[in-house]
Amino acid sequence: MGKVNLLDCTLRDGGYVNDWMFGEQNIKGFCRKIARTGIEFLEVGFLKDTDFNPDRAIFPTVESYIPFVTPKSPSMKYVGMLDMSAPVALDSIPKCDGTSIDGIRVIFKKNKIEEAYEYCKHIQELGYFISVNFVNTDEYTDEEFIHGIKKFNDLNPFAMSIVDTFGAIKRKQFLRMVYIADNNMAEGITLAYHAHNNLQQAFGNAEALVELNLKRDVLVDACVFGMGRGAGNLNLELFAEYMNENYDTDYKIEPMLEIMDEYLADIYRDKFWGYSLPLYISATMKCHPNYAIYLAEKDSLSASDFMEILSSIPEENRAIFSKEKAEEIYDRFLCRNYDDSKSVEKLKAAIANKQIMLIAPGHTLKECDDKLQQYYNDKEIIKIAINFCPEDIDVDYVFSNNMKRYRKMQDNCNVPCILTSNLSTDDSDKYIVDYCKYMSDDRDIADNSGIMLLNLLKALGINSVMLAGFDGYSEYYGKDYYDKTLEYAFSDKAEMRNKRISDELSKLSKDIRIEFVTPTYYTL
Repeated sequence: MGKVNLLDCTLRDGGYVNDWMFGEQNIKGFCRKIARTGIEFLEVGFLKDTDFNPDRAIFPTVESYIPFVTPKSPSMKYVGMLDMSAPVALDSIPKCDGTSIDGIRVIFKKNKIEEAYEYCKHIQELGYFISVNFVNTDEYTDEEFIHGIKKFNDLNPFAMSIVDTFGAIKRKQFLRMVYIADNNMAEGITLAYHAHNNLQQAFGNAEALVELNLKRDVLVDACVFGMGRGAGNLNLELFAEYMNENYDTDYKIEPMLEIMDEYLADIYRDKFWGYSLPLYISATMKCHPNYAIYLAEKDSLSASDFMEILSSIPEENRAIFSKEKAEEIYDRFLCRNYDDSKSVEKLKAAIANKQIMLIAPGHTLKECDDKLQQYYNDKEIIKIAINFCPEDIDVDYVFSNNMKRYRKMQDNCNVPCILTSNLSTDDSDKYIVDYCKYMSDDRDIADNSGIMLLNLLKALGINSVMLAGFDGYSEYYGKDYYDKTLEYAFSDKAEMRNKRISDELSKLSKDIRIEFVTPTYYTL
């Protein structure tokens, strides 16, 4: 059996979570602590042509790594990663002298194989060891994969890596790739595996690879705390413990736990990573996880909505995330032509010339309950709840533009519902209004339900409205809502959303007199 080696890629692949902003002292501390664990390789961060920021684990030159890896551990090799979609100039890379990184891992898509080969050849000549990483390995045909392996055999790189870019490779398929690689790689080249965990396959696949007892050496990538974009990566601390228990290794787990506690726990609280429904769906559809993340941030889509939207992305666009493409498909999904003239006329007849109170599910509904009772008990006031159906408030209508919210309340809501046309419902007795007609022009808050309803009321000719429970967003998650099951995770964008919504309310106040009857972060 060849030797099994572990490589930590937290600072590089985990950095997608926090834009690599670990902080200078944390990066240095991380390197020192990981050296104490006994793992064989540390990927310090990207080698990328960008401005140098000592707080960020992206390095524009080989020399810029030096302060972070010094003093170097003699038992661990230090590497950087380079992406062939935007490689640094070869003439900017000095000869390897042992003071900085020892090796460079080169990632590339299959249309970049020829360029990657020539690039790797030059880097090797400078004295660095090379790891060749086949991005989206499961997108290669057997013939393409074998061709790539045999081409790079000529360079005799240190390693070649199977890369599960979407975290969608299951064990049977993974083992096929391993056998293909092992049977075609030249003797002496290490077989590496880089996992993502969208379908929770990372540990099982890594375990299966080790248990094959291949004659060649094996290298397994992992991140402390499983840190990584979306569902994260293989957990270094868990796999190191597995190796200790089953293969008599002596990796030190305590420094990994110290890294989790001292450097990563705060990031995790602010920028969660882990298994989720959207990432599961994106993995099964072979879509870049950022599409799932983009759609999940809308916090309004059901599982079937996710599947419909992601399946509409052309296959040639799925592997590379484009925010413009994501916005395009999302808008196309929402903005289906809908004639809402009948619903609008019925609503106008029902609420014209009435006092209107809009009730959003803010926490102040509880705090101001005594004050609000006078409004609740006034039968002359039309009360419209937004995206929730309160049990203890008699409302006249419920407005919803959010399928997730609507599905939660639809079976227990016995008042007329005003729904936007993006909600797939067969309820013929509802008031259905055109989603796109009433959305904000500001994309960051385009689907804000309060703004949409106010735009609808403006179209209905309403000239005065009271707002209750329109608290706005605070930086403390869990404190904004009347009912915690309605909570949105917008704490990191609270100030921005409050300002954008305030701007929209100010515009609307030129046509509708707006009165806040509960405290709010919004201003007019």
